[in-house]
Amino acid sequence: MADGPADNAALVLFSGGQDSTVCLAWALQRYASVETVGFDYGQRHTVELACRERLRTELSAVFPEWGERLGPDHCLKLEALGQISDTALTRDAEIAFAESGLPTTFVPGRNLLFFTYAAALGYRRGITRLVGGMCETDYSGYPDCRAATLTALNDAIRLGTDMAFVIETPLMHLDKAQTWALADDIGGPAFVDIVREHTHSCYLGERSRRHDWGYGCGACPACELRAKGYEAWRAG
Repeated sequence: MADGPADNAALVLFSGGQDSTVCLAWALQRYASVETVGFDYGQRHTVELACRERLRTELSAVFPEWGERLGPDHCLKLEALGQISDTALTRDAEIAFAESGLPTTFVPGRNLLFFTYAAALGYRRGITRLVGGMCETDYSGYPDCRAATLTALNDAIRLGTDMAFVIETPLMHLDKAQTWALADDIGGPAFVDIVREHTHSCYLGERSRRHDWGYGCGACPACELRAKGYEAWRAG
């Protein structure tokens, strides 16, 4: 961790899902002050937004030292993104692969907008480290999750704000089994239990079915990745 005040704080893109929760814990280990930001863009699985406050409460209660570092939460409304996106995450549509080869859950421009808005918020808050749970190792093929995309975006944000923003993606080169392992390394069984019980990654917003790895439909791409990673981590 750097010594400067700007480098001692982070803003975490926090959806309420497994990956962003692991990234939040990762940041709370490293920075003296950590704020969170979520985005309401008309997603089908809005239940993830409802999980965010509970997760922050649980993390603070189980890990008091993290609670002391956890700053304000922000939730930004991006309805226009949902209005212009004809996807299975913003419409009641089948989850499948489109002719482009990408899954119909791909929301074009989503991560580009998320980081741009996070930078605007960080600019006002004096926070230049932006943390996201994007990954190109074990993922659905979204082009805006790739390291090259976010490196280019980081450069654009720096140029466009004239501030030394740094996009950090601690999960970028980890598969889902390694993400579960990282959760265990960061906070042990207590943190893994929080991830299993209180995070939400299912694209369909299913919270009535409980699996060993957490809640979800068990069949959508997000659930399949999460379950496969959990099983591989436990087997290892």
